[in-house]
Amino acid sequence: MTYCVAVRVDEGLVFASDSRTNAGADHISTYSKMFTFGRQGDRAFVVLTAGNLATTQSVIATIKRDIRSNTGTSLMTVETMTEAADYIGGLSAAQQQKHSTAVAGSAFDASASFILGGQISGSSPRVYMIYPEGNFIKATTESPFLQIGEIKYGKPILDRIITRKTSLDEAALAALVSMDSTMRSNATVGPPIDVLIYQKDSFNLERHYILQTDDPYLLEIKAAWDEKIKEAFAELRHITRNEPPSVGADA
Repeated sequence: MTYCVAVRVDEGLVFASDSRTNAGADHISTYSKMFTFGRQGDRAFVVLTAGNLATTQSVIATIKRDIRSNTGTSLMTVETMTEAADYIGGLSAAQQQKHSTAVAGSAFDASASFILGGQISGSSPRVYMIYPEGNFIKATTESPFLQIGEIKYGKPILDRIITRKTSLDEAALAALVSMDSTMRSNATVGPPIDVLIYQKDSFNLERHYILQTDDPYLLEIKAAWDEKIKEAFAELRHITRNEPPSVGADA
């Protein structure tokens, strides 16, 4: 399974993704689901992937090949982020069709989803979620984050914390807590965790952190979040303290 999240705030963008692709009883495998592409001073892209590994690998390989060939459409030639999302959606749909045809008649699921975020010079940063069908939606002021994969466990913290005014550092922390909540409830999501912080108009993708299972900061967040949740729960008023008085008590 997979969990990826991208957050759009006024200061820029934050991305987080796990790396676990298999969590069987006797084997755990990992594969990075975050990929970066850019040209200094002109454009910066981050792509997060979820779904069938053959499909996502093929899409990423095609993106890289199109950039190297320097012909036709690529992330280096598109003029808007919407065109970039449309380009990746088309690649994804084509690869899903290819892999599904190769195993026709089976229950093989070649579907894949992507998150694309970044900025092209002359426009503001954008984040898109690209569905398996190739269509897409974008993060908005009302919905400033997008998720793919195992989304349900990490959503509550994002709903409570993230607004467009949230700082980049706070958004990154919320994304990590969201990831920790997901890992706690689903063993198929796990480290290494990729986190990338993009400052608006910087066209710089160097604030990329890879947190291993034993990373001190990741362990610190996990321990602190567990403790704070328990403390908050202990302070809540029990329902029995709100019971109405017994009938006839004032008689």
